[in-house]
Amino acid sequence: MRELLTGKKILITGGTGTIGQALVREILPYNPEVIRVYSRDEEKQFWLQQELSQYGNVRFFLGDVRDRERLRRAMAGVDIVFHAAALKHVPACEYNPFEAVKTNVLGTENVIEAAMAENVERVICTSSDKAINPANTMGATKLLAERLIISASFSKGRARTIFAAVRFGNVIGSRGSVIPLFHRQIARGGPVTVTDPEMTRFMMSRQEAVKLALQACHLAQGGEVFVLKMPVVKLGDLVDVLITYLAPVYGYQPRQIGIERMGLRPGEKRFEELMTEDEAAMAWELPDMFIIPGPYTAGHYPEARPAKGRKNYRSTDYSPLTKDQIINLLQQEGLLATHLEFPGGLCDENPSYRRSRFYRAVGG
Repeated sequence: MRELLTGKKILITGGTGTIGQALVREILPYNPEVIRVYSRDEEKQFWLQQELSQYGNVRFFLGDVRDRERLRRAMAGVDIVFHAAALKHVPACEYNPFEAVKTNVLGTENVIEAAMAENVERVICTSSDKAINPANTMGATKLLAERLIISASFSKGRARTIFAAVRFGNVIGSRGSVIPLFHRQIARGGPVTVTDPEMTRFMMSRQEAVKLALQACHLAQGGEVFVLKMPVVKLGDLVDVLITYLAPVYGYQPRQIGIERMGLRPGEKRFEELMTEDEAAMAWELPDMFIIPGPYTAGHYPEARPAKGRKNYRSTDYSPLTKDQIINLLQQEGLLATHLEFPGGLCDENPSYRRSRFYRAVGG
C-alpha cells in the first residue's frame, strides 16, 4: 500500500459518503501528495474539512459525476481514482429510475472518459451485490456500471488506465442502512419496522470495504471484479439484538418494543448474491476474497487458486452470524452508541456527537 499510495495524487468521487470518508481516513497515513474529495454535498464537505483541517494535502471539489467537464478538471494530473459516487437507495431508485441511470450509469461513463483523457493510472469502481441477477433499478444500473468498467479495459486504446470494480455487500451503518433507523425507532419506543425477519444480507464493515478497495487497486490488472468474503446476517436476529441491547438504555423493557412487519419494498429480494454460477466457474480465490477476471484479460494473481467447486455465492447458502457475533460486529463499528453517551442528544448541533465514531458510522 505504501508503494501504491505514497506521493500519489488521488481523487475520490462520492468522497463525503460513508465509503468515501473511510477511504480518505485510511489513505492519509500513507502520505499521498494530495487527496481530492469530489462530491455534491457542500455541508458534508464543510464538516469533513473541519475534521481534517490539520492535513495540508486534502482538497475539496464540489461537483457531480454527471458533469464530465467538471470531472475532467478535478481529475487533471491524478494517478488513482476511487469511484464511490452512486445512488444506492433501492426504493429511491425504483421511484426515480432515470435519476439512477444518470448517476450510476452515465456518471460512471463520465469517470471512464475523464480518466482516459487525463491518462489516469488506475480507476477502482465500487459496485454492489444487488448487481447480481438484479431485481431492481439500483441493481440494474450498478450491473451496467460494472460492465462499462470491464469493457473500458478492452476499449481504452492507448490510455494506460487500469479499470476494475469491487463488489460490496451491505456496508454496516452506512447512510441508508437500516441500523440507524432501527436505533431511532427503539429510542422512540417503537415499533421497529421490518420488511421480512427471514431476509438475509451480506454484511461488511467500513474497514473491510476500504480494505477491499485498496487491495483491488493493488492487484488489478484490468477488467476484474473483486468480491470480499463476508458474513451473512438475518434481519430478524439483527432487530432482536438491537432491541435487547438498546431498549433498557432508553427506559423501555425489550418486550415493550413492538415489531411491525412491512413486507418487501418495491425491488427488494429476500436474499442477496455476490457471484453467479458462471462467474464462479472462472473465479480465482484468495483467503479473504474472490477475483473474477475480465473477459478480455488473462490475469495472474500470486497466491490465488481457482475457485473450484463453487456454484455461486448466495446469502441463503451460508449460516448467518449468531446474535453474539452480531453484537461484536456492531460494537466494533461503534453502532451501539446511545444518546446517554452524548449529553445534548443525537443531533447535528451537538459538538460531542459530531466528533464521535457513531456519527461517522451512520454517515452523519
